[in-house]
Amino acid sequence: MKTIIEPFRIKMVEPIRMTTKRERALVLEKAGYNPFFIPAEDCLIDLLTDSGTSAMSTEQWAGVMRGDESYAGSRSFFRFEGVAKSLTGMRHILPTHQGRAAERILFSLVAGRDQVIPSNTHFDTTRANIEFQGARAEDLLCDEGNDLAVRAPFKGNMNLDALKRLLEAAGPGRVPLVMLTVTNNAAGGQPVSMANIRATRDLAKSCGVPLFLDACRFAENAWFIREREEGYRDASLMEVAREMFSYADGCTMSAKKDGLSNIGGFLALNDDDLAARARSMLILTEGFPTYGGLAGRDLEAIAQGLMEVLDEDYMRYRIRSVEFLGEHLTAAGVPIVEPPGGHAVYVDAGRFLPHIPPHEFPGQALVCALYLEGGIRAVEIGSVMFGRRGPDGEFVPARHELVRLAIPRRVLTQSHVEYVVEVILEIQKHREEIRGLRFAREAPILRHFTSTFEPA
Repeated sequence: MKTIIEPFRIKMVEPIRMTTKRERALVLEKAGYNPFFIPAEDCLIDLLTDSGTSAMSTEQWAGVMRGDESYAGSRSFFRFEGVAKSLTGMRHILPTHQGRAAERILFSLVAGRDQVIPSNTHFDTTRANIEFQGARAEDLLCDEGNDLAVRAPFKGNMNLDALKRLLEAAGPGRVPLVMLTVTNNAAGGQPVSMANIRATRDLAKSCGVPLFLDACRFAENAWFIREREEGYRDASLMEVAREMFSYADGCTMSAKKDGLSNIGGFLALNDDDLAARARSMLILTEGFPTYGGLAGRDLEAIAQGLMEVLDEDYMRYRIRSVEFLGEHLTAAGVPIVEPPGGHAVYVDAGRFLPHIPPHEFPGQALVCALYLEGGIRAVEIGSVMFGRRGPDGEFVPARHELVRLAIPRRVLTQSHVEYVVEVILEIQKHREEIRGLRFAREAPILRHFTSTFEPA
C-alpha cells in the first residue's frame, strides 16, 4: 500500500478553540509579536516546537500510574537507568528535568574562558550554556548544509576539514570536547551519517578530545542512516542507534523529543571522574541522582518512550508526515530547506519575503503572518535567534533566515497538516504586503524567548 497510516488509534481528544483573524490580531499585538507570549489556547495548530509536545501512549500512561515516588533508589529510576544504559552503552546515567539542565551541568564542569567547543551546529540553549561559561561555541557545518536548496542525504554532517584545522590551531586544553548534534536542528533538522560520526570521533580522539552527542533526536537520525547510508538497510533502528552512541564518550539528551515524553532528559557519561563531579552538581541544582528533578512517573514515561520511538512503524509514519508537508509546500513554490528533516519543515523566510532585510527579521515577520492568517504558531530560526551584536554594537545577521514548522509526535492528523499548507499558500498570495519588525525590547540572552517586537 502507498498510503502510510498512523500506527495508532486516537483514544482521547483535546478540543481546539477556534479563533477569528480579528481576535488573533489583538492576541499578537498583546504578545509583542513574539509567539512565545501567545497563550496556547489561542493557537489552532501549535508548531512552535516538538519538545515536550508528544502524545503519550497507553503503556506510558500505565507507567505513570506505576511510578515509584521514593526520594532515593526508586524502582522507576532503575528501570529508566537500565533502558538508557542499554541504548547508549554508557556507564553513568544522570537524570535531569530536561536537556538544557544536562547541558548546564556538563559545560559548567568542562567549559571556561579561552576555550572553544566545536559542533556541526549548536542549537540555542547549547550555545547559551557554553557562552555563559565564557567559552566560544563554534559551528562547523558541512558545505552542503549551507546550501538550503540542494538535496543531499546528510546535510547535518560535521565539516571534518574545518574541525581538523580548529583542533590543530587550538592546541592542548583549549577544546574540552567536540559536540555533534543528531539530527542537526539549527541546520534544518538534517541528519548526520554514521561515517561522519565515526570520522568525527577518530579526529577528536587523535587530539585527545572526547566526543559528545546532543542526542535528543537520535532515533530520527538512526532512521535516516538506515534508509540512506550503505550497509545499514538490514539493521534494526536499535542497532543503528547503539552504533551511533558507541562512538561517543558522552551525550546530553532531552527526552522531550525522541523520548516521547512531556518532560525530562539525562546526561550520559563514560568518564568516572567527570560523572562523580556531575553528580555533585546534579544534587545542587536538580536533586538526588536517582530522580534528578523528575517524578518517578516521568522516569517511567521516558523509559517506555525510549523504546517506543525505535518502533519502525512509528518512525515510518513520523518521517512521512514531515515529508508530506514539505512536498506540498515545494510543489506550490514555497522555498524550504531541502530535503525535509526528521522533525520539522524549515521555510526559507529570506527567499519567501525578499523585500524584508535581515535587520527587520523576515523570519519573525513570517511567524507573525502564520499566526494572524491561520492561528498557526511557529518559531523563527534566523537573526532573532542567532544574529548578534558586533564589537561596536552593529547588527550581524544570521547566515539564514528560517521559520521552523515543528511537528509534534503522535498529535496531528493529516487534515491538520493540509490546513497548514493552505494557510501558507494564502500568505504567499499577498506576501509582499507583510512588513518587517524591530525590537521593542531586546533580551540580553536567548532573546527569541522573551524579546518583544513592533512593526518596522
